[in-house]
Amino acid sequence: MHRQVTDALQHAASQRQQQQRWRQPQVRPQGVLLASNDYLGLSEHPQVIAAYQQALQHYGTGSGGSALVCGTQSPHLYLQQQLADWLERDNVLLFSSGFAANFSTLLQLGKLYHKIHADRLAHASLIDGMRASGVRWKRFAHNQLAPLLPELTATDQAHLVVTESVFSMDGDSPCLAQLRQVAEHADLYVDDAHGLGVVGADGRSIGGVMNQRQLPLLMVTFGKALGVGGAAVLAPTAVIDYLHNFAREYIYSTAISAAQAAAVSAAIKLVQSAEGSSLRQRLQENIAHVSRLAAEYGIPLMAAPNTAIQLVPVGTDSKALQLQQHLRNRGFVVAAIRPPTVPQGQARLRLTLSASHTPAVLTQLMQELAQCLQH
Repeated sequence: MHRQVTDALQHAASQRQQQQRWRQPQVRPQGVLLASNDYLGLSEHPQVIAAYQQALQHYGTGSGGSALVCGTQSPHLYLQQQLADWLERDNVLLFSSGFAANFSTLLQLGKLYHKIHADRLAHASLIDGMRASGVRWKRFAHNQLAPLLPELTATDQAHLVVTESVFSMDGDSPCLAQLRQVAEHADLYVDDAHGLGVVGADGRSIGGVMNQRQLPLLMVTFGKALGVGGAAVLAPTAVIDYLHNFAREYIYSTAISAAQAAAVSAAIKLVQSAEGSSLRQRLQENIAHVSRLAAEYGIPLMAAPNTAIQLVPVGTDSKALQLQQHLRNRGFVVAAIRPPTVPQGQARLRLTLSASHTPAVLTQLMQELAQCLQH
């Protein structure tokens, strides 16, 4: 490679390493996993695995092409209709990942709006899509939707407001009443990656409390509570038809496999079932248990008490890494979250709770964490 390029690579790597922010993939460590987004434990559920295996036998390992060429098979169509019926939306478009769904949709739809307003903590995929669209966009203070109303009500031009149902690095959610107010004056785009399957009595999350008129653009992922992988955008048919023809990440990507689609469908059926309700209840009990122990042991938590994403602020990158390693040595796999994922000086431990965790294990975790923080 050209020397200028290799010099730039070395400089970038050196800077990140000095800041203790250099990242590399690692084989998952042994221990109790508290860094996964598998909130209901469905990635290991026998019914999800069986659906995957049966579809593999019937359809093979890959889709063989893009969705518009030959990659669409019966399980894809079933999943699309299943999602549309469950979340009461007109139409669905499947993507290989949440990043691809957010980026591609905002890239293509964003340019149709006069202005986009995005929560300051919006996911990188949302930010990249807005930037690439070329439209004027602006961040608003985290979860502060009401201050947008004067600007939105003062014009007849098309505005888009972009936010998330549950913020992955803070664990909180926007005010539903404010979302409904904003929806009267602007189109809404909500990333529901961390809500679907776990939020709400039926697991429908934001899609269950806001209809398509209020929330015309909804993105959901299959790799969090559903335990598989992939994503979808749910929207009016005119939007989905437009994306079929202009969303390049969809048009020119190999479709998710039929087996993957079948596994997602099995996971949705579980979420809709009595067992799904039981798993959500167990998760809420685990969240409440951790909140109680945090208060008892004096452990500070950033997140709202009813979220599966529990965050322990520690400040410096080195402290976060030190605590992460200490807990790993004790058998607990947690995530140390550092800039640029979060702002400078706001490094934190991210504990993601699951219905598969037992109260005894979580008690041991919090005891170890309390001891770590005291030293």
